[in-house]
Amino acid sequence: MYDDLLVPTDGSEAVDRALDHAIRLATDHDATIHALYVVDRRIATASSGELHDEVVADLESQGEAAVGTVADRAEEAGVDVETHVVAGTPDTEIVDYADEHGIDVIAMSPEGKSPRERIRSLGSVSDRVADDANVPVFLIK
Repeated sequence: MYDDLLVPTDGSEAVDRALDHAIRLATDHDATIHALYVVDRRIATASSGELHDEVVADLESQGEAAVGTVADRAEEAGVDVETHVVAGTPDTEIVDYADEHGIDVIAMSPEGKSPRERIRSLGSVSDRVADDANVPVFLIK
């Protein structure tokens, strides 16, 4: 039923909860986990001038570490894994990746924003992914 599962990661502890479920699904279905980190272009764009390259390099480094953590856990469980770090707007890149790579399900954890924070940021990444994805999205709290 599931051959490819997408686990978007930002390196936070919330991803660990989603990953536990994704590993179980992948194990049960002999599926591959795709770990995806999105370098948020909005942050890179906001850091203009001398610090721009340093900020982008730092974000890419964080991304490599985040997908590496997912890969390590998946490999320990005997699950095939692919890792990708891309740049863009997180929710858009997650949905696009799922479409382009034949992902069967997305497993992610809501960021835990307060109602006030959700209003200020026009919702959360997980909300927008759940609304826009063409595949099932498991939101693990």
